This record gives sequence, structure tokens and C-alpha cells, in this order.
Amino acid sequence: MATDARYAADKVALITGSSRGIGRTLALSLADQGGSVVVNYKVNEDLADEVVAGVRERGGRAIAVQADMESPEDIDRLFDAAREEFGKLDYFVDNAAASSFKLIKDLKLHHLDRSYAMNIRSFVLGAQRAVDLMSDGGRIVTLSSYGSIRAYPTYANLGAAKAAVEAWVRYMAIEWAPLGINVNAVNGGIIESDSSAYFYEVEGMPDLHRDVLPKIPKARQGSVKEVADCVEFLLEPRSEYVTGQSLVVDGGLSIISPPFFSDATGPLRLPTREDAGDTAPAASDG
Repeated sequence: MATDARYAADKVALITGSSRGIGRTLALSLADQGGSVVVNYKVNEDLADEVVAGVRERGGRAIAVQADMESPEDIDRLFDAAREEFGKLDYFVDNAAASSFKLIKDLKLHHLDRSYAMNIRSFVLGAQRAVDLMSDGGRIVTLSSYGSIRAYPTYANLGAAKAAVEAWVRYMAIEWAPLGINVNAVNGGIIESDSSAYFYEVEGMPDLHRDVLPKIPKARQGSVKEVADCVEFLLEPRSEYVTGQSLVVDGGLSIISPPFFSDATGPLRLPTREDAGDTAPAASDG
């Protein structure tokens, strides 16, 4: 996606939750651009080691650091490892997230506490540590979700946390702009990932392919690469004048409302690629 040749050469990124999914894809893409990566994982050591090997194969430097982002002590250890290995940081990508998918009435105190620790506190503490390592400016990007701006079943605990994170993005962007540090969020929709698969396995959720995807204007899930590409854009020199923003990557999901176009019939039915005889694939990870 980048237009600047190897724009990340000599840059160092710390990506939380980067043993799989969006974090993994971004780590390898940054390595293609000349970057080095601190790969964070909680339990998937083998997967993290694979990412480190992939970064090194592409010519970058990398280390894997086990750290539970719910733990302030682990966060300190993670950033201490980055300082010891690389001496600086250029990019901090807050990607790790977790929560409980329950109705509000069923949320217990530990559900609320863990969601705060994992999704809000970890971002703030990580950003503070990242800024200390960004003596020449840098970029901070956090991964949000459309649950921060739309309400749907069982997502209140995580959606409210992501809304708070996006508010922190705006405040951080103002305070750290004089330091040459941009802070932004990427707000993803329904992305084909382990997390999405787990969410739609919750008892009582509608069928993803039958009931949900047809409502999305793009009529499909997004890919982890499509999200990682947008994060990468916010790390590139091209996005220098973008800060304090939440970039929505959701195939048009957040702009629709009932009555849905997908339920319309007759003259109101929207044409499809098949109607035009276009059999090209709707999405590509290339």
C-alpha cells in the first residue's frame, strides 16, 4: 500500500497482540518496508516465534516478548525490552483486545474490571511508555471497532471501552502533536478473524452469513489485511497531517439503518455484479 520506497527502513514498531490476525499481518508488512518489530504475545509463543522468523526473513530485526496487557508490570517489561533491544520506538500499535460478550444485566464486577484493564488502561499506559521512546516523533494507532459507535447484542462491555479509547485518541493527539507524534484509531467492522468467529458463536446471535452480511453494503466480511493496510497508512509519511481521527473500515456497515436496502424488492432492489455479468471476486487480499 505504501508509495514511499521502504518507508519504514530503520523504524521500530511495537505491536501488541501480534502473534496472529491483524497484528501479525501488519508486522510482516512493516518488515517488507524495512521495519523492525517488537512482537507481543500472551500465550501463543510458537506463533510469535513464527512472526519473528518472518520479519527476519524479510530483512528486519525482531524480538518476541510475552506480556499480558492487563498487567501494568508486564507492560513495563514489554517496553523495557523494546528499549534494551532497539533503544527507541517509532510506531506503537495497540492491537490486543479482549472482553466478555454478555447482556449488561449479566455483567459481573470482574467482567467490567478486566475489560477496563485490557482495553483502556493498557492503551493509556502503553502510549505513555511509547512516547518516552519516541524522541524523534512517531505514530500511535489503536484498533477500535464499530461497537464504539453502534449498539448490538452482547457488545456493551467492549463497545463502551472502545468508545473511551477513541476519546483518549483525541486527547493524546492534542497533547503530543507538539512532540511530532500522531495518534489515531482504526475502527473495524466485521472482520474475518478468530475474534469475529468467536463472537458469532455466542448463543442467540444471528447467523452471520444468512442474516448479517447481506445487510452490509459490501455484502462481506473485511479481511485482516484490509484493516492492517489502513493501520499501515496511518504509519506512513503520507498521513503526516492526520491525527486525532478514527478511520472507519467496515464496508459501509456504520452508515446503514433500517429499512435496509438488502430487504427491498422490485424497483428498489439494488443491482449486483451478477446482474451485470461480472463474475470477478468481490474481495482480494492481494
